Amino acid sequence: MAARVFCVANQKGGVGKTTTAVNLAAGLAQVGQRVLLVDLDPQGNATMGSGVDKRTLPASVYEVLLGTAAVRDAVQRSAAAGYDVLGANRELAGAEVELVSLERREHRLRDALRAVAADYDFVLIDCPPSLSLLTLNGLCAAHGVIVPMQCEYFALEGLSDLVNSIKQVHANLNRELRLIGLLRVMFDPRMTLQQQVSDQLKAHFGDKVFDTVIPRNVRLAEAPSYGLPGVVFDPGSRGAKAFVEFAREMVARVDTL
Repeated sequence: MAARVFCVANQKGGVGKTTTAVNLAAGLAQVGQRVLLVDLDPQGNATMGSGVDKRTLPASVYEVLLGTAAVRDAVQRSAAAGYDVLGANRELAGAEVELVSLERREHRLRDALRAVAADYDFVLIDCPPSLSLLTLNGLCAAHGVIVPMQCEYFALEGLSDLVNSIKQVHANLNRELRLIGLLRVMFDPRMTLQQQVSDQLKAHFGDKVFDTVIPRNVRLAEAPSYGLPGVVFDPGSRGAKAFVEFAREMVARVDTL
């Protein structure tokens, strides 16, 4: 069976996209899934957070998008976390300009991933925080979008922009694309506003809001500096346990798609 491909996206920065992508990948690996994590952000944080050195990549997602390397040639193994990484580094920042003149520029990633679709159960794509040609490649390659969001007022405003973007891509470029679910991250139940926004999300989006809630957790924040997902860095922490629970929820949800 071919892999299910999901973007982790939010047009607002600093909402825990990379933390979500890396820890979901590690959580899925822990529950027995074959996982490829694609880093589409030129900062390369998902690459480094998986324990892969972005400075020494023999090939990266940049070469894959330009068609000068195959996915299999560019993939690195995150030995500690048990999943594969298609890494990114600073070179990717220049891909925006170079992609503009290429054929099927929005579908380059989708075309490249077809060759490895049978090798994985899940492909997760960590997108940059803007609706760029890189993010568009992610959305065009994906079956669905996972949206990590903090339960704050301004997060609701950004969410409507993202939902509109998903609808436009669905209508014009990728008929398979849909919103899979909203993941509440960095959640602190002691804050009344966060609880109110969480209730609003559930009222408006219903079962599109994942049951799992990721708590605000210092161990998740510390993990990237050790080149590890939080799930591996401190498996006993509340954040790590929540992401493994989220991985189980994702597997169950995919079975119903």
